[in-house]
Amino acid sequence: MSSGDQKNGGDKPKEAAVWPEVERAECLARGAALKWASGVFCQPEHLERLSHYKKRESQRTASIHTRLKSMVQSYLEGVGWGLEQLREARDELREVSLTLKEAGLESDGNTDCLTSLEKLREVSVNHRQLFAAVSNLPRLYAIRSMVLETERLVESRRLLEAHARLMDLERWQDDILWQLHGATGTAGSSLSSEDKELVAKYFSGVGQLVDALGKELWAVVSSSLALARQNPTPFVSAVRIVEREEALDRALLAERGGAAGGGSRPLPAGRPRCWRACFFQVLEEAVSARFRSVSYLHTRGPGLAGHLSALQHAVMADLATVRHLLEHCVPPHYQLTAAYLRASHRCLHTHLAQVSSWDLESGEIFAVLNWVIHIYNSPDMMGHPELVTETERAELGPLISTEGLEQLQSKYVQSVRKSVSEWMHKALQVELQDWQRDQEPDTDHEGFYQTSLPTIITQMLEENARVALMIGESLRDQTIQMGLYEIENLLNRFREALVEFGKEHRRDPTNNKNKFYLHYLLASISNCIILKQSTESLQQQQSSLSAGQFSRTPPNPLAALDRAVRRACRLVMDQLLLELQPFLPGLLTRPWLVQGEPVPKLCSVLESHLDLYGRVRPPCRERLQEEAQWLMVVEYVRALMQKKLVCRSSEERRQLAQQMLLDDQLLREVFHSLQESEVSVPEVNPLALLPVLADFIRLKDPGMLTLEVSGLAAKYPDISEEHVSVLLDVRGDVSRDIRWAVLDLLEQSAPPLPAGYRPIFTDILVPPSTMAFCLPTAKCA
Repeated sequence: MSSGDQKNGGDKPKEAAVWPEVERAECLARGAALKWASGVFCQPEHLERLSHYKKRESQRTASIHTRLKSMVQSYLEGVGWGLEQLREARDELREVSLTLKEAGLESDGNTDCLTSLEKLREVSVNHRQLFAAVSNLPRLYAIRSMVLETERLVESRRLLEAHARLMDLERWQDDILWQLHGATGTAGSSLSSEDKELVAKYFSGVGQLVDALGKELWAVVSSSLALARQNPTPFVSAVRIVEREEALDRALLAERGGAAGGGSRPLPAGRPRCWRACFFQVLEEAVSARFRSVSYLHTRGPGLAGHLSALQHAVMADLATVRHLLEHCVPPHYQLTAAYLRASHRCLHTHLAQVSSWDLESGEIFAVLNWVIHIYNSPDMMGHPELVTETERAELGPLISTEGLEQLQSKYVQSVRKSVSEWMHKALQVELQDWQRDQEPDTDHEGFYQTSLPTIITQMLEENARVALMIGESLRDQTIQMGLYEIENLLNRFREALVEFGKEHRRDPTNNKNKFYLHYLLASISNCIILKQSTESLQQQQSSLSAGQFSRTPPNPLAALDRAVRRACRLVMDQLLLELQPFLPGLLTRPWLVQGEPVPKLCSVLESHLDLYGRVRPPCRERLQEEAQWLMVVEYVRALMQKKLVCRSSEERRQLAQQMLLDDQLLREVFHSLQESEVSVPEVNPLALLPVLADFIRLKDPGMLTLEVSGLAAKYPDISEEHVSVLLDVRGDVSRDIRWAVLDLLEQSAPPLPAGYRPIFTDILVPPSTMAFCLPTAKCA
């Protein structure tokens, strides 16, 4: 190591202490050099190129030193130039400081001169004020006369001249205020309260003139519809004045409103006036006043329709005046027709909301709904071809909101429902009174019994539906559904009245008041058929989408009709049974077996009833005939089950069977109309039971009874062991073994009742046995 290196090595700890990065960099450099050298000289033959590498590294080191020296030299030159600039700045600051001191000394010496200039300024201000006062003296003297002249012009409605004088007065007032404001001298200063009061005192009548002129203008605008037909000149003058004021407002706002400086000229008092907006506001108030003048007429009851008609004609007449006369008196941008449409629409909306809040009857509500939905938008009113463009431009909303229309329709339906309920109650009372008449019910052109009840109900509901359809399908559907509810309620009360009618008749069947009891029952059944047709017609008119949507529980009048018809038919059958009852005890007795009585009398009663049933509308006529047939057969078999006649020999069994067949023939002749009619024949014909029972009794071989009972049970699965046992007893020749065999077979082969099968034997009770004790048979066990 050279001495220089040793010296540097001796200084290394001190330098490292000051610059620790130097030592770190030196270590990194030595490590990188060793790594490079170990890679280059890893083999002995590479040492031959050591001198080459040493020379190259020396040249590189010399180049780096040269660049470092030039860079340091340039930095030193820049530092020197900066120091020179700092010296020059210090000298200039010293000169400026001396100059400021001299200026301060001179300013302190000129204080007396400033005091004299202040006095000169006060003299100048006084001079300006005096000059302004002198120059405005002619105007000030003329103010009073101009105010009086303007008042006279306003009173005589020479509005354009009055407005011109008023504009001159306002301009004078504004000029004087601005001159006084400028005479105060300094910018940003304001007039003193004394100056303002002085100017206000001179121009005190100007504000009153503005109010008077405005009052006259708005009076002219309010009466514009009347003036247009007589002399539209005042209205034209009013519009011109409004446009002058609007132009003046715009000019003043453009000139003074946008200035933000303290020295800007202020807007005159009361500006901007916005008289065009006031014009339309006054126009709307005038329209509202015309509606108020009509609203206090007698508008309840029938007068409401006339009131709405008067509104229609008044609005259309005013619109014609505005469109043909006033529209030509205003600038096009006023769109006066559209403005009048909007004002009329808003006033009508408010007025109809007030009318809708009243306690209206159904006719009044109909008048309002019809006027709002149909007349208002029709070609006779707002849908007029000449108004379509203006209506679209005005963008009128609905006259009554959707919610308001729904509430109004609901009120209409409730009112109609109340009326319908009252009429139905009265009609039912009349019906009950008709039942007590001492004459047959009326007949229609087909000969069917009827009363006034279904005609009243049908016409009332059809008329309500027709009237509601004039408003719309939705109201028609609501009205129909309401009517169906009321029909259901009426039929429930009607069924209760039938029950009471039947109870009253049973308490005293011989009462003359009940002479035509059966006839009115049959008329009630025919009435139900008519009401059913009317109900179905109403349901067909009702929209399928709206059916049931107005109530959680939809009406079911057809079910109520069916219940009423069933009750009436039951009462008719009860009456038939009551008239048959005196002859039924003689059936299937020994006198009956010998003489054949009382079947002809029973047939006579049946024939009279069946003749009356012909006065009932189909299909209830056939239903009554069928029910009479079932009743007769059931009572006949019930008499057989009484065991009033027990055969003692085969001859008696033959006679019994023969008489039963004769009775069957008589009954078939009575019911021939039922057999020949085109009604659907039931699956089980009750008259077919009598020949079967006759064959069962006439059977000669008791051993064949098992087969006969099997066939009987197949045709009539509701026959029980008790019924078969009674039949066996009536035969009188059945042994115990055969009885057990027959009953066992019946018990084992009891088939279920098929669907749609109407039982016969279920309604026939077998009387209890009169034996004092039970025989020890297997059946008892």
